[in-house]
Amino acid sequence: MKNTNQPLPTLILASGSRYRRQLLEKLGLEPLQISPDIDERALKNEQPRETAQRLSLAKAQAVAQTQPNALIIASDQVAELEGKAIGKPGTQENAKAQLLASSGKTVVFHTGICLLNSSANRVQLSVETFSVRFRTLNPDQIDQYLQKEQVLDCAGSFKSEGLGIALFQALNGDDPNSLIGLPLIRLIDFLEKENYPIL
Repeated sequence: MKNTNQPLPTLILASGSRYRRQLLEKLGLEPLQISPDIDERALKNEQPRETAQRLSLAKAQAVAQTQPNALIIASDQVAELEGKAIGKPGTQENAKAQLLASSGKTVVFHTGICLLNSSANRVQLSVETFSVRFRTLNPDQIDQYLQKEQVLDCAGSFKSEGLGIALFQALNGDDPNSLIGLPLIRLIDFLEKENYPIL
């Protein structure tokens, strides 16, 4: 990638997410994957955007402790509905409840992105915001959707890259990859600043 003889640093994705890995593979990247062991609960009175930023940095820092010469990519996403954070549903019942609550409303996704150069202790950090306006959905439509797509590990209970697009009336934001969990446009900017260009 670089036009120098210096070896590229090891690229690490600080996440076990297959969705984030697939996004990086779209860019031709094959990072190591290391799942950080951190407490991902929000702090008391913490806003969703603040949670996404703090946890993105914390994930990268946790991995950096054992990886001294790496570029570490970390991300965290918090969905917000009417001022309250909503997480991964975990169960079909919770997924249905989330989608019913989102019907006809706008859900805002705050996706933190961190690139940490562990050899230089240099951090680039941002939070990208993307909003989704849901169609007015009835319970039968939601049931049909949940029968067709597995979303229990997805914040907001949908996959925008799949059938989930049928749930939406409008999308608003700079990078639709943010919805999947990794803002690639911002990440490409960060990597270029570390002399790790994609093109």
